[in-house]
Amino acid sequence: MASTDNTLQGVAVLGPVQESQRKILTPQALAFLALLQRSFNSTRKNLLERRKLRQAELDRGVLPDFLPETRHIRENPTWKGAPPAPGLVDRRVEITGPTDRKMVVNALNSNVWTYMADFEDSSAPTWENMVNGQVNLYDAVRRQVDFKQGAKEYKLRTDRTLPTLIVRPRGWHLEEKHVTVDGEPMSGSLFDFGLYFYHNAHEAVKHGFGPYFYLPKMESHLEARLWNDVFNMAQDCVGMARGTIRGTVLIETILAAFEMDEIIYELRDHSSGLNCGRWDYIFSVIKKFRQNSSFVLPDRGCVTMTVPFMDAYVKLLIQTCHKRGVHAMGGMAAQIPIKDDKAANDAAMEGVRADKLREVRAGHDGTWVAHPALAAIAVDIFNKHMPTPNQLFVRREDVVIGQNDLLNMNVPGQITEAGIRKNLNIGLGYMEAWVRGVGCVPINYLMEDAATAEVSRSQLWQWVRHGVTTAEGKRVDKAYALRLLREQTQGLAAKAPQGNKFQLAAQYFAGQITGEDYADFLTSLLYNEITSIGSPKPAAKL
Repeated sequence: MASTDNTLQGVAVLGPVQESQRKILTPQALAFLALLQRSFNSTRKNLLERRKLRQAELDRGVLPDFLPETRHIRENPTWKGAPPAPGLVDRRVEITGPTDRKMVVNALNSNVWTYMADFEDSSAPTWENMVNGQVNLYDAVRRQVDFKQGAKEYKLRTDRTLPTLIVRPRGWHLEEKHVTVDGEPMSGSLFDFGLYFYHNAHEAVKHGFGPYFYLPKMESHLEARLWNDVFNMAQDCVGMARGTIRGTVLIETILAAFEMDEIIYELRDHSSGLNCGRWDYIFSVIKKFRQNSSFVLPDRGCVTMTVPFMDAYVKLLIQTCHKRGVHAMGGMAAQIPIKDDKAANDAAMEGVRADKLREVRAGHDGTWVAHPALAAIAVDIFNKHMPTPNQLFVRREDVVIGQNDLLNMNVPGQITEAGIRKNLNIGLGYMEAWVRGVGCVPINYLMEDAATAEVSRSQLWQWVRHGVTTAEGKRVDKAYALRLLREQTQGLAAKAPQGNKFQLAAQYFAGQITGEDYADFLTSLLYNEITSIGSPKPAAKL
C-alpha cells in the first residue's frame, strides 16, 4: 500500500512494528532503504542468475580455475587495499554471535578486540530478530545498551575500550519479505546494511571506529563490485567520505577462492581483508560439485583444516591478503565449555589451542571464537606468537597454489553410520531451532549454525546420490537415509519439550537428503515458516 510521501511511494512494511522499533523504522531510514533497493536490486538478481549458469557449468564437469580475463589484476604487484581503519589495526581475537541484547552486552564485555554482530548464519531472520537486532546495535553504538532481565543486570564495562563492532548482513541470496519496495521483497543484504549504516555510520565514527561490515557468501568479484557500489552510494548519501566503510569478505565459497585478488581489488578502498569461513567453505565444495563423484568426502570429522584442499585455501588467502596489505583472518572455534566432564573439556580446549596455534603460525592476523570462555585461549596463543598488532609483514612467498591444490579432494577417512546419524542430528537440531526463531544451537558441545547444518545436509545428499558404501558395508540409498532420519527424529523429539518442531524439521529435511531435490540454501527453504507478514502499512505513518 503506497504512502502519500513521494520518497516512500511504493514502500510497505508488512511486519508488526513495536514502539521500541520506531526509532529504527523511520520514514527517512525507509526512504534510504528504498533508494538502495531501487538502485541495486536488479544487479543483485542478475548476479544470482549468473550463479545458476555457473552451477550448470559445474554440473557438466567444467572445473573452476583462476580467471584469464583478470590475470592483469592478480599479476600486478603494485596495487594495495586500504590501510587498516581505526579499531581494525589489531584484530587478534574476534567474537561472533547473534544480535540479541544479552549477546551484544556479553560480547562487548569480552576480552577480545572486535565483535561481529551477526544477522546471518547465527540468526534466524524472524522479523522480530532482525528489527530488534537493529535496535540493540543502535543502542550499543551509543553505549546505551544496558538492561535488566529479571534480577540480573547486564551492563557494558567501563574499565577498558570496548571491542570494535563489525556487522554481518545477510548474503545476496536472501530476501526480507517483511518490507517491499515497488511490490518486491527487499534484499536482506541491503535491509541489514542499510538500517545499520543509516542510523550508526556517523555515530560510530564519533566513538573512534566506523561503519564496518563482514560480507558473506559471495561467489565472484562481481558480487564484491556490487557491495563497493552500495558503499559508495551510501557514503555519498549521508555526506561521509568514501573509504570510511570497511568490509571484510568471508571466503566461504570455492568459487570465491579463485578470485581472492579480484575481490580485494573491487573493494580496495573499502577492504579490511578476507576471512576463512571454514564450515561454509566445506559446504560450498560439496554443494558446487555435488554431481561429481570425485568430490565425495568422508565423515565431517575427517575434513579438518589440514586436509589438502583446506590447507591450500588457507595458505593462498594469507598470501593474497598480505600481498595487498590487508588482514587475513582465521576461522571459527565452535567449541563451548563442557562443564560436567573435566577430561572431555580439557581435550576440547586442547583442540582449540592446537587450531589457534596452527592459524597464528600460518600467518593469520586474528581468529574467531563463538564463546567468551574460549577468548582467553585464543588471546594467549596469539599474544605469545604475534607480539605485533598483526602479521601483514608475513608475505608467505614460499606458497605456490594452483587449481589442482584448491581442488585436491584427497581426504583420508571413511563414511560411517555414526557419521550419518551425527549429520542427521545436527541438521534436525539446527532446523528445529531455526523454525522456532533461534539461529545458533549448542549440540554436543559445539555451537552449530547454518553453515554446519548445510555441511550435514549436503553430505547426506551427496552420499545417497553417489550410492556410497559405509565402513560397515551398508550401501547408502534413499530408503536407508529416510529410515535413519525417522529413527533420529523420534529419538530427538522424545527428549525435547512438548511443542517441539522436530517433525516439521524432518519433513523439510527428508526432501533434502535423498539425492534428488536440493535447495540452494536451507535458510531459503525454511524462510516462509518464520515470516509474520500482515497487511501492508503505509511506510510514512510509522
